Amino acid sequence: MPFTALHPDLGRLDSTLPDLGRGMTWGQVHKVRPRVPLVCPECAWGVHPKVSGSGVRFFCHDPNRPPSCELSNESWEHHMLKLETAGAIRAAGWFAALEAPAEDGSWRADVMASSPDGAVRMAWESQLSPITLEDIETRTSRYAEEDIRVCWVYPGVRPPRWISAVPAIRVRPPQGREASWGGWATGSPGSGTGPAGGSCMRSRWTGSCAGRWALEGQLVPAKVLPRYRRVYRVVDGEQRRFTRDRWWTSQRSVADQAKHKVMRQRQEAARAEREARQQEQEEAAARRWKELAEQERVRRAAEDERRRLGQEKNHRVLMEQPKARWAEQDARLERERVERDARLAQEQAEKEERKHQELETARAWWGRLSSKQRTELLSAVAEYAWRTSSLRLEIPEELKVWPQYACGIPLFARDRRRTLYGIALPCPVLAASCPGLAGELILARSAPEERELARILPENRIVHLNLPEHEQLTMV
Repeated sequence: MPFTALHPDLGRLDSTLPDLGRGMTWGQVHKVRPRVPLVCPECAWGVHPKVSGSGVRFFCHDPNRPPSCELSNESWEHHMLKLETAGAIRAAGWFAALEAPAEDGSWRADVMASSPDGAVRMAWESQLSPITLEDIETRTSRYAEEDIRVCWVYPGVRPPRWISAVPAIRVRPPQGREASWGGWATGSPGSGTGPAGGSCMRSRWTGSCAGRWALEGQLVPAKVLPRYRRVYRVVDGEQRRFTRDRWWTSQRSVADQAKHKVMRQRQEAARAEREARQQEQEEAAARRWKELAEQERVRRAAEDERRRLGQEKNHRVLMEQPKARWAEQDARLERERVERDARLAQEQAEKEERKHQELETARAWWGRLSSKQRTELLSAVAEYAWRTSSLRLEIPEELKVWPQYACGIPLFARDRRRTLYGIALPCPVLAASCPGLAGELILARSAPEERELARILPENRIVHLNLPEHEQLTMV
């Protein structure tokens, strides 16, 4: 809910000013057709003029506004506090611009107060949400870098930690519809002095003496001497203790405090000088004692060194024999490791050679059959299984031999358990190294192949299918 909007031709409009700051009336933008194309100065989203039930004029974002717009996310209390602050500034005879941004867009003041001659600028920031001390000091320093004075306004009941760390004024919101805002200058909440050093009592915020003095420079924020930082005040009828680091006071009080600080520094310097002389005497005695202690330490260190050298010599003698045994043991273990690695390498080479020979043997065994004979064999096995056992077999689409079955083709039944039915044409040369074949059904093409396999495998487990010997010894 911003109080300002950007006009496409006239620039920034301020809804809190009678002429909107551009010589226009509210009726020229409020509920007119065609609608004036106004945008938010923060997010550049479209806005339209509205009037609240209490008569407050403002600009409202059009639907689907960006959720990150800071002006739209500010609470109603924040907007009302900005409005009251601007009213107090204008009542003091100063100019007040709401939601005034920096030229480079690096900051945006809630209310920027300007003196009648334009020589002095003072940013007034309404701070309702929690903020860290580091953040608020950074933002205050940013204004100071551009020669802009700043004052933070806080409306809460309990003062935050930062209230005495930066120039700030605490105000009390009205408790009823007809009540007025209460406010006072604060360094420690509820405390403050006017230009003449008297007490600044609570007054209507829109005409607060504290706000006027702050604008005119009669009140300035100043650091509080450490011994005066703890104060006791009655706030809302309750006695409280506060620690203040900064307060609003007059230039005269600042000068008096500086004089008092110089006096205290002279007293502290005199006391420090006395303490320095006493410390010097104590340090001289301590140095003498330290010298004696150092001499004793050197003597004991020399004695300990002689003892250590003797022990190291004895230790070296005792360690020579175990080191020789350890070296001999390491050499023996290294020899065993080399022999073991050589043996494993030899076994691996022999294993790979056997595997290669088995592969060549299987290739030569199956190379005696043509593609037609292989297909004929698998078809004959399937027909034999159905004829003798009423089993349907899974016939592989491609020839795939299994080394664990002597490079024969395992055939499985088409059941849930996928039972192994038999091995088609295992290689006789490899059958001896596959003891598991002895218990399986072996299927051969012809009687000669059966005789070859019977030399190695049980004869009663071999079945030949009596296939013709045509096309034998023909390579594919």
